[in-house]
Amino acid sequence: MPKQKALIIMVDDNPANLRIGKNILSDKYVVATAPSAEKLFNLLSSNIPDLILLDVDMPEMDGYQTIKLLKSKAETKDIPVIFLTARAESDAELAALSLGAMDYITKPIQPALLLKRIEVHLLVEEQKKTLEHQAAELKYFNDNLQKMIDEKTQNILQLQNALLKTMAELVEYRDDITGKHIERTQRGLRILLNEVIQSGLYKEETKGWNIDLLVQSCQLHDVGKIFISDNILRKPGKLSNDEYEDMKIHTHVGKQIMEKVEILADESEFLRYAKIFATTHHEWWDGTGYPNKLKGNDIPLLGRIMAIADVYDALISVRPYKKAYSHKEAVQIILEGSGTHFDPTLIKIFNKIADRFKE
Repeated sequence: MPKQKALIIMVDDNPANLRIGKNILSDKYVVATAPSAEKLFNLLSSNIPDLILLDVDMPEMDGYQTIKLLKSKAETKDIPVIFLTARAESDAELAALSLGAMDYITKPIQPALLLKRIEVHLLVEEQKKTLEHQAAELKYFNDNLQKMIDEKTQNILQLQNALLKTMAELVEYRDDITGKHIERTQRGLRILLNEVIQSGLYKEETKGWNIDLLVQSCQLHDVGKIFISDNILRKPGKLSNDEYEDMKIHTHVGKQIMEKVEILADESEFLRYAKIFATTHHEWWDGTGYPNKLKGNDIPLLGRIMAIADVYDALISVRPYKKAYSHKEAVQIILEGSGTHFDPTLIKIFNKIADRFKE
């Protein structure tokens, strides 16, 4: 039986925008349009959509007032809302996200970007509901059904991994210049982690490390970019000093996201690893990095290792402001950063296994 199309309601006081949006979305979704907040609430009395696309600037009731009202009602508070607006100011975006919007997309509409954002958010919502359902089932089973509980636990772990990957892909799609950055840094990190352990160095720090869990958790090292403006993430050129300062905030935000999740998940080794990666992968050995200007061994070992994998991939990738360096050039730049950017001990290890990065 074919899967039923998701229902999306698009709210905009401009009829041309509604026509454009409907033309873009109609092949994949059932689309209803509303020229005002009043018409939206009339539709919601008989149809609960899977997602709402909401403009900010509308007469009578603007987008911010609309989302406040949506979130105040039990029957509509859980409907995902994406703002689709011509307002590109960072303050406007921050206000929308603070009110509970799951995303903020600026006009003019880019069809491929809009479709991808919607696809990813609907997938996250679907997987979240599945996880909630699975968790409720687990609560029902008792200790005498251990085998069944183990099977259900495995299903939840698989779904959790899928949700995690979706979150990472959402970050990567927003920052679309990075391509497969997350996958490549995972592979580089695994190479370095294994070599550090096999070398016998940093025995105390590496004792008890779960490599698979570490590699999985590093997917969230850039999760804080979810809250960085599109104007910065997708800028086709080098960032200004002010924009670079705004970009640096993603490490703080990444830490905050992990801490909020930790409150719900209690003690979690996975989240502890993810927070270290998100917060410290831009610290420099000489203390000139960010966000906390940590120096030397004050930087957690995981952050120092992640920095090498992250920088290597950045060097070999094309960016609007630079060409892609060759493997040989990238290795040389990293070696030259020993003692300034990178831990000299780790650089010696990297130098031994650099050819495996090329592979």
